[in-house]
Amino acid sequence: MKKVYGSAAEALDGLLHDGMFIAAGGFGLCGIPELLLAAIRDAGTKDLTFASNNAGVDDFGIGILLQTKQVKKMISSYVGENKEFMRQYLSGELELEFNPQGTLAERMRAGGSGIPGFYTKTGVGTQIAEGKEHKDFPTGPDGANETYIMERGIVADLSIVKAWKADDTGNLVFRKTARNFNPPAAMCGKVCVAEVEEIVPRGSLDPDTIHLPGIYVHRVIQGEHEKRIEQRTVREKA
Repeated sequence: MKKVYGSAAEALDGLLHDGMFIAAGGFGLCGIPELLLAAIRDAGTKDLTFASNNAGVDDFGIGILLQTKQVKKMISSYVGENKEFMRQYLSGELELEFNPQGTLAERMRAGGSGIPGFYTKTGVGTQIAEGKEHKDFPTGPDGANETYIMERGIVADLSIVKAWKADDTGNLVFRKTARNFNPPAAMCGKVCVAEVEEIVPRGSLDPDTIHLPGIYVHRVIQGEHEKRIEQRTVREKA
C-alpha cells in the first residue's frame, strides 16, 4: 500500500469533511504538524473539533485555523500564548474542554489501544470532574477508599503528527522532546497522516530506535519545516 505522498494537500485528499474530529500532535510550537494544518486551512474545512495539548500561537499551529474560524471546539490542556484562542473562548465563540495533560495523553493512548475508558484520581474535586462518573476504590494496606473519575478514550476521525524521520512503510522516529503528544495522537486516529523532515530507505532505521510502528501511520509527506522559538528573552548589552 502506498503511504508516501507528494504534499500535505495530496495526503489529506479525501479525508477532510466539515464537523470532523482531529487529534494533533505537538506541545507549544514543538513537534506540531504545521504543513498539514496549513493544508486544512487552505481546504476550508470548518466546524472542526481538535484534541491537542494547546492551540499554537496566534499565527502558527492550530492558531491559524482559529484565525479563519474553522475550529468549533478544542479539547486541550493549555490555552495560553494565544490571544485569539482566549478571545473566542471568553466571547462564547469557541467551545473548550479542559483536560490535564497526562489525562489527555492517556485518553489518546487508550483510544488507540481499544480501551473505551479508564479511572484516574486527577481532577477529582475540581471542575474537571463535573458530570463524570465517580467510583471509589480501596487503596493501600488499610483498605481505605479513594475516589476516582472515569475518563473516556479518544478516537478521532483523523490524526495529524510531526516526526523527524520515516521510512516508506510509515515507521516514525521523533527527535528529542518533539516526540511529546505525537505518538498517542497518532494512535487514536482512524487515519493518521504524518509529516516528516526526512524519508529514509526501508530497512535503514534500527528497529530499536523506532518510536511509532508504521501500522499506525497511513500516509506520510516530507517537507521543509520552520524552527520557531515560542518565547525568547534576551538581556540588553552591557
